[in-house]
Amino acid sequence: MAADQPTVLVVEDELAQREVLAYNLEAEGFRVLKAENGEEALLLVEEDAPDIIVLDWMMPNLSGIEVCRRLKTRPETRGIPIIMLSARSEEVDKVRGLETGADDYVVKPYSVIELMARVRSQLRRVRPSTVGLRLEFEDIVLDAETHKVSRSEQPLKLGPTEFRLLSTFMEKPGRVWSREQLLDRVWGRDIYVDTRTVDVHIGRLRKALTQHGGEDPVRTVRGAGYALG
Repeated sequence: MAADQPTVLVVEDELAQREVLAYNLEAEGFRVLKAENGEEALLLVEEDAPDIIVLDWMMPNLSGIEVCRRLKTRPETRGIPIIMLSARSEEVDKVRGLETGADDYVVKPYSVIELMARVRSQLRRVRPSTVGLRLEFEDIVLDAETHKVSRSEQPLKLGPTEFRLLSTFMEKPGRVWSREQLLDRVWGRDIYVDTRTVDVHIGRLRKALTQHGGEDPVRTVRGAGYALG
């Protein structure tokens, strides 16, 4: 898979709807994980954390509302956007879904085109570089659509891996990323790369960011990883 390809987890107990959603998401360029019940969804999130979850409310045993509640109470998963799907159209049901922690609520039957737009809207918030937005941090500007980077209005030359590293850092300035997290986000979960490779490319990124002068904005956090700023 492409390393910067966003991952969507579809949790839907009806096979036909699950496959239609997966097909359309893959056609939009997303990597798709599928779960047919709440228990499987929670396991998948632990094994392969998605960027966003499309979650059906009405499922046997463990409902979507309960899955949402559990994910939003865990520090490591509360930041994953959840779009709740439900046949419940009453206002009280929408309020309950949103108060449980869902970031959006879509009533069945829904328009697939509208749902894709809502997925992209949520991704804009958590992974803006995947939807071609311009990112800025201090005097650094990254244009995800044209793949151009500048600092103090001077263009910088970055390799593709360094560009993806910088995109990751600029999406969440100040956040500390471990080497393993950077491997998953930048190189992809299905590719084996030694963690020392991360250090090599961080060195190249630092060199690129300071090629016209200026302080190195990448911070090493001993025993934890790297951060921007």
